[in-house]
Amino acid sequence: MKGAADVQQIDPQQYAKVCSDNAQLREERDALKQELAWFKRQLFGRKSEKRLVEHADQLDLGQLLGDAAPPSEPEPTKKITYTRRKGKQRRDEDVTDSGLRFDEGVAIETIELSAPQLQGQDADQYEVIDYKITRRLAQRPGSYVVLEYRRPVIRDKRRSTLMEVPAPSAVFDNSLADVSLLAGVLVDKFLYHLPLYRQHQRLADAGITLSRATLTNYVRRAIGLLEPIYDAQWQHILQSKVLAMDETPIKAGKAGKGKLKQTWYWPVYGEADEICFSWSRSRGKAHVVDQLGDFSGTLLSDGYAAYDAYAKLRPKVTQAQCWAHTRRYFERAQDSDPAAAEALEIIGALYQVESQIRERELADQAKLDYRRDQALPIVDAFFAWRHQQRQRMDRVNSAPLAKALRYAGNHEAQLRVYLSDPDVAIDTNHLERALRVIPMGRKNWLFCWSEVGAEQVGIIQSLLSTCRLHQVDPYAYLVDVLQRIALHPARDVEQLTPRCWKTLYASNPLRSDLEHAR
Repeated sequence: MKGAADVQQIDPQQYAKVCSDNAQLREERDALKQELAWFKRQLFGRKSEKRLVEHADQLDLGQLLGDAAPPSEPEPTKKITYTRRKGKQRRDEDVTDSGLRFDEGVAIETIELSAPQLQGQDADQYEVIDYKITRRLAQRPGSYVVLEYRRPVIRDKRRSTLMEVPAPSAVFDNSLADVSLLAGVLVDKFLYHLPLYRQHQRLADAGITLSRATLTNYVRRAIGLLEPIYDAQWQHILQSKVLAMDETPIKAGKAGKGKLKQTWYWPVYGEADEICFSWSRSRGKAHVVDQLGDFSGTLLSDGYAAYDAYAKLRPKVTQAQCWAHTRRYFERAQDSDPAAAEALEIIGALYQVESQIRERELADQAKLDYRRDQALPIVDAFFAWRHQQRQRMDRVNSAPLAKALRYAGNHEAQLRVYLSDPDVAIDTNHLERALRVIPMGRKNWLFCWSEVGAEQVGIIQSLLSTCRLHQVDPYAYLVDVLQRIALHPARDVEQLTPRCWKTLYASNPLRSDLEHAR
């Protein structure tokens, strides 16, 4: 009765508060229980992305430690030469693809891993009692292979403990992708312009079930690893005495419903045969100023006004113009005015001089002297002809030939620069050949969904294009640097640029386990 009296004396508001607090505590307790169960699953539970358990009687790590609950009844399986769940499979578009799935037509290469404990003086104290299987998807040019690592599970007879040989490290932790697959996907997409959806179709045709979102994630993460190498290459390019620069459009990022933004790549070619594709939202001179910074030397470009504006802001920069772009104006005019053919003939003579220089393998002062002796009189003749044509009274200012004459006259000083510097090319054709990867890719993958994606395209194209310029196998290069970059000193990252890599590592590159499995 006393207890009942005490209850009656409790303030109703206080009682309601206590009940509310208790309910909140119970909710928090339940939430913590759920979090604890989730963490246990992450630590001890089976995850097909980490490993595929071949034997039903094999214990999980949690069971070995005595902390995990006994395993549930195994899901129905169908034995073919591998173990595959027969349960509900995830959609191809699902980012959280649960694991590697493949049919019986996919080749499997088995790699036997040795246990160090079986090689030492105490080898007789250990015995192999089972094997654990780790599988990764690898790629040979034009085909796919599943690498199967048979990892011994050994028992220490003295301590009655079990241990297993760890799986070799991968580029990404807990990833199904071998480095050969990452390199292959990058080369196929950015060198051979095969969009990811076509690569996804090829995987499906080969019997491999892998989501497109997973492929996209592989590409994004791999390029992220390569970005420091791109930055190092860019810094080396800016040290050049002569740079060639151009711009090319790319659609990237949404501008509204059904529309994409018009953005630009600005490829810059250095004197060590390196190229970098920087990306910008606009085509204004601000990007040129920002990217080139304090560059002092000769900038070779076409007649786009942004380069003229940049040169005016940088007194230490000498602006040189491309003769090929000048020629194109006269080529467009030859249908409307026969006089344009005379300009084409004169400019053609300049290119004959450059061909003779290459045939004679002239360089430095010898090249400069030959240009002054052979090309300078031709250039003088061209601009004398140009002045004569400008005096014609029948010339219409809007005519194509009039525009060509104005263009040549406005850039006469810049067109003559190559005559006084043997390191300056007559045109930017070497740059335009290197930047073709962008318009060729654009014809296949059309655009970039995001601005970040556009930046990453520029990074990978910079490295792959430079590989081609230095006769470096892009696939071998990527297989090596994707494995090497994580352990390479940051201060020496320039060593991993294609130019330096060719000298330092090309003779003995890191390879995929796929090569060792042959």
